Amino acid sequence: MQDSRLLLSTGYATLPERFFARLAPTPVAAPRLIRFNYALADELGLSTEGLDEAALAEIFAGNRLPPGAEPIAMAYAGHQFGHFVPQLGDGRALLLGEVRPTPGEARDIQLKGSGRTPYSRGGDGRAALGPVLREYLVSEAMHALGIPATRALAAVLTGETVYRESALPGAILTRVAASHVRVGSFQFFAARGDAAATRSLADYVIARHYPAVAGAAQPILALLEAVVERQAALISRWMQVGFIHGVMNTDNMAVSGETIDFGPCAFMDAYDPAKVFSSIDHGGRYAFANQPNAATWNLARFAETLLPLLGEDADRAIAQATEVLGSFPARFAAHWHRGMRAKLGLEREEDLDITLIEGLLDAMHRLQADFTLTFRGLCSDVVPAGAEDWERQWRARLGRERRSPEARTLAMRAVNPAYIPRNHLIERVIVAAVEREDFAPFAELLDVLERPFEEQARFAAYADPPLPEERVLRTFCGT
Repeated sequence: MQDSRLLLSTGYATLPERFFARLAPTPVAAPRLIRFNYALADELGLSTEGLDEAALAEIFAGNRLPPGAEPIAMAYAGHQFGHFVPQLGDGRALLLGEVRPTPGEARDIQLKGSGRTPYSRGGDGRAALGPVLREYLVSEAMHALGIPATRALAAVLTGETVYRESALPGAILTRVAASHVRVGSFQFFAARGDAAATRSLADYVIARHYPAVAGAAQPILALLEAVVERQAALISRWMQVGFIHGVMNTDNMAVSGETIDFGPCAFMDAYDPAKVFSSIDHGGRYAFANQPNAATWNLARFAETLLPLLGEDADRAIAQATEVLGSFPARFAAHWHRGMRAKLGLEREEDLDITLIEGLLDAMHRLQADFTLTFRGLCSDVVPAGAEDWERQWRARLGRERRSPEARTLAMRAVNPAYIPRNHLIERVIVAAVEREDFAPFAELLDVLERPFEEQARFAAYADPPLPEERVLRTFCGT
């Protein structure tokens, strides 16, 4: 790695030492490159000139650090399914550093599965191949869908075995994020009464993600409002493609407004607002329709950490934070309705559009209609059989639009994907990779998912819902 464009710079590692632990990745036995995201590397200004696959594997397995890297494991806490854990942290991840592809923009580069850290809590610090492939596929699919998310830069086999319920091949994912600061990062210091660290972290987040709020009369309150707004937008976009995060703990909510951590996530096939896939979500806390409520709860925990920074008048601070938190439902509803109107081909806004949106979802639930295919079918004026009453209302509403049918179809196809990372497709990829070391299905599915809105005749079968025997009912965290 001699090219100067491959140099990493420090960002989070310039904060006080109590924010993280410094350590190097644990070397692996026989790194082998599965996939390198050359397009993303170009976006980040990372040159790979002179680096073959063996060299890339060494670098992105952690066996060889790029110049400028200062690997750290970040400290954070978090509420996990409502129960507070005062110390979590990067138990199997190391932040190598950051790159600055454009002035004013910084992106973290992190290894996931790179070995034990002081925050591993008895874990082995490694990752199995299946979860690495899942996160690579889903994070890149989310990006292609236009949803803010961490990105996948590289996936590497370690040549070592990890043990979960069985022996599995080990792997390491390199992911890229606007930052890895979470609500739980703030909770770590708030739980210790460390107001100085909380202030330093807030200043870091403002400078990195929300520089516009620095000039506000109350920057900390403006920060809370900005994070609330980004989360309202993010959760609405998840739900517009049928995405269920699965584990919306406060340590999995990035304050940047990006989707982070794809362990037990899933995309719905048949629409069901109560749908849960995660094997550890026994009570449906993070079911599809509960995601806005979960986000509100998490944001309340974030607001609690900021209260000491809002001024000495505790009652006034609580009142101000409560008012901002109270705006979440309206903010979410505005994003949700705007997005759903677009999915239905509606450019103008009418009061009864909300009833039309809810009517379709009710019909889809009753008919067990596939979420993705229903909306993609509407692009071609195909409505699910059994929804004729709703169809009449929709066509009447379209009659009051000004766009031509051709323009409407093009607009609808730009927001209603044909291809999503369906659970059964991901499982098929993982089985091929784990059992046969066959990565061709992974590569092909990834190529399809990078163009989710295009008609891909050669890969039309990737749009099909699962057969009954292919249905995936449970997803797993993979830790």
